[in-house]
Amino acid sequence: MAGHSKWANIKHKKAATDAKRGKIWTRLIKEITVAARMGGGDVATNPRLRLAVDKAADANMPKDNVTRAIQRGSGGLEGVNYEEVRYEGYGIGGAAIIVDCMTDNRVRTVAEVRHAFSKFGGNMGTEGSVAFMFKHTGQFLFAPGVEEDKLMEAALEAGADDVVPDEEGGFEVLCDPFAFAGVKDALEQAGFKAEVAEVIMKPATETVFTGEDAAKMQKLLDALENLDDVQEVYTNAVIEE
Repeated sequence: MAGHSKWANIKHKKAATDAKRGKIWTRLIKEITVAARMGGGDVATNPRLRLAVDKAADANMPKDNVTRAIQRGSGGLEGVNYEEVRYEGYGIGGAAIIVDCMTDNRVRTVAEVRHAFSKFGGNMGTEGSVAFMFKHTGQFLFAPGVEEDKLMEAALEAGADDVVPDEEGGFEVLCDPFAFAGVKDALEQAGFKAEVAEVIMKPATETVFTGEDAAKMQKLLDALENLDDVQEVYTNAVIEE
């Protein structure tokens, strides 16, 4: 992780997220709808829905929008039937990329994803071509200044798998994705609110990009993230500021 600031990157990402709030709400509505359809409309018994509703609250989405999305997913309202689809590929220098989408038209979506890869110097891969480099993981990021001993004690008592310090004094808490909601509640009850709390595809190794390659890789990632059907983009590339 040397040579780049995780916290600068997080602040940059948060600013970009705030600037695209309308698009973020659209993605969250899709996620809430699909989560409710697959696991029911009760956040107490549906961890995926609980995570999506928490993200909606963090994004200041009106509660009425959340309620309608849950009703649509659980059959109370009519709406578009979205399906989940994952694409894998390679960026600059062979960096691994996973693109998770929700779509009502697979033909349109795959064409748009393939076009973004090819236009910005990447290549679409086959199913499974890069997914093995990632692990489905619950992740909490705490900014520098958190008391390490207390955080570690609270995290391990909550059922987390690991607490990893970084060079800047921040901490990453990792857990099984199915334990995410319980770990999140326990940490918050202990007084620890993460800067970032989400279930991700975490790369086993990372590749730092600098200079021209960093700019090219960022353009590819931005192009993928800006597609309407794309929910999340994961990569093992780390872009230096």
